[in-house]
Amino acid sequence: MRILVLIYEFPPVGGGGGRVAEDICRGLVKRGHDVYILTSHIKGLPRHVNREGMEILRVPVGRRTPFKAGFLDMLGYVLSGFAPGLRLIARWKPDVMHVHFAVPSGALAKTLSFFTGVPYLLTAHLGDVPGGVPEKTEHWFRWVFPFTPPIWKSAAKVCAVSDFTRQLALKSYFIDAQVIPNGVDLEMLDPGEIAAGQPPRIIFAGRFVSQKNPLQVVRTLARLKDLPWHCVMVGDGALRPAVEAEIRRHSLRDRFTLTGWVTPDDVIGWFGKSDILFMPSLAEGLPVVGVQALAMGLAIVVSRVGGFLDLVEPEQNGYLLDGRDDLMGVDELRGLISSSERLVQFRRRSRQLASRFDVRQIVLLYEKELWDVIRSADALEAGS
Repeated sequence: MRILVLIYEFPPVGGGGGRVAEDICRGLVKRGHDVYILTSHIKGLPRHVNREGMEILRVPVGRRTPFKAGFLDMLGYVLSGFAPGLRLIARWKPDVMHVHFAVPSGALAKTLSFFTGVPYLLTAHLGDVPGGVPEKTEHWFRWVFPFTPPIWKSAAKVCAVSDFTRQLALKSYFIDAQVIPNGVDLEMLDPGEIAAGQPPRIIFAGRFVSQKNPLQVVRTLARLKDLPWHCVMVGDGALRPAVEAEIRRHSLRDRFTLTGWVTPDDVIGWFGKSDILFMPSLAEGLPVVGVQALAMGLAIVVSRVGGFLDLVEPEQNGYLLDGRDDLMGVDELRGLISSSERLVQFRRRSRQLASRFDVRQIVLLYEKELWDVIRSADALEAGS
């Protein structure tokens, strides 16, 4: 089949959702399908390129940074993508569109489908659903929400990356969705022999924004000064100065490494040197870094929110944390840092649990859903 993928950010632009889409596209190409991706351009990238069999067309949107998209950047993708999308559909004649993120990519999909009749499958990632990341999106959902229901109702099928995301979609749009989790390449992400670091290394990976709660990482570890550990915080964002100030306040500068923005491959490299993923997030869908950490055999110590629930077997490979005070995660981390044997057991169990997120199986699920969309559209056309 010919699949037109609409996504407003695609590697090396964007975060975890784009990496998920890239893995799915790569897997579909390997299975013999033709994949064309319409996404956003940023300075320094080619406008049109073939990468690993994937055709990628990037449209100008005014975006300046690879890891942050403002409302105008997302609106620019919808406006700038319309004419190239029409031309591409007329010339290439896709059988189906796979759309990642209801907002903004879904708005472009709805418009293109209306004018061309090409059906689309929508994948929701959390931030594109009202209530998913309220501190980040609540203010602009107040304005765009009245325009979003047709995006969901016009989709031939809807998928969500976690049951939490599915429930939010059902609540806001009365649309049920099939849960297809984010996947990873288990062959590529191979931790090799698992052993506890000396000292154990704790890692946080994500944007330094309130949703990810990076200040909590410092406050929790400040209560574990008596134990040997080192913490790597991968990422950047508006809260970085506050994180650095908190590290200084607790006299922990020699025990933290802040990497700034790094490539996805670099993130995996840091996982390969780490023992424990510590993410005290306030909201999550099914974060790619969580699945990657699972595949790399890290113990998982995370908040009891969203898709994190799918990554943890409590007391087996990690802990789900409740509460929002400075003691969050202190006892759980103390137990892991203090016992190399327990830490190794947790890490090995994580690697075993990662099999449920094998990207090859995820690709097969999407392939089935896309074929179903095409068959339904053909049946409807034949009936009319």
